[in-house]
Amino acid sequence: MAEKSNDKILIVEDDRNLLDTLKYNLRKEVYEVVTAVDGAEALDIARREKPDLIILDLMLPKISGFEVCRILRKEMIVPILMLTAKADETDKIVGLEIGADDYMTKPFSLRELLARVRAMLRRAKMVEIQPKPEETLLKAGDIKVDMARHQASKGTTMLDLTPKEFDLLTFLARNKGLVFSRDQLLEKVWGYDFAGDTRTVDVHIRWLRQKIETDPDNPKYLITVRGTGYKLEG
Repeated sequence: MAEKSNDKILIVEDDRNLLDTLKYNLRKEVYEVVTAVDGAEALDIARREKPDLIILDLMLPKISGFEVCRILRKEMIVPILMLTAKADETDKIVGLEIGADDYMTKPFSLRELLARVRAMLRRAKMVEIQPKPEETLLKAGDIKVDMARHQASKGTTMLDLTPKEFDLLTFLARNKGLVFSRDQLLEKVWGYDFAGDTRTVDVHIRWLRQKIETDPDNPKYLITVRGTGYKLEG
């Protein structure tokens, strides 16, 4: 008999057939699963159950998935995987902007969804590990990353970063001057050991630049190395 997992997953999906399919397959992977079928119920259950990961459909009754994500991101640090039936790039960008960690477009492969869930949970556990004292403060020019307090600042201004933006900045600051491809960043920051959608990286880079650069169109810190990837200078 498989060992019971301590990880709790909240599925928020109003399509009952898909909800049942996801619940069945995640329970087969020995995750504890709780569910919600609308945005209001999702907020109540998330606050009560404190899940380790949330699978969140964007098109929900009562309160939209966008609003649920925005509210939860202010209240808790939890990996959020968005599900969207729309191919519209704007939906994905908005979802990532308000704090979702990644997205999948319906229809999707259950195998890939399970792989992403495992990777996101694994990465979340790695982030929780306390850094060594000498690694708690990272600097790039006047940008500082305080890993112990999970805060970042530019000069005297605190930066309002989503959890994934913080993870991305921390990784690049820890490896200042080194160039990483999009696939490498998916592996190192998102924890994916398989081919993922590299547009997720580009969107996070773009929004991180909006927050750390004086002129995001002419970045001083977060540099694109054409044909290769990204690096942090400073």
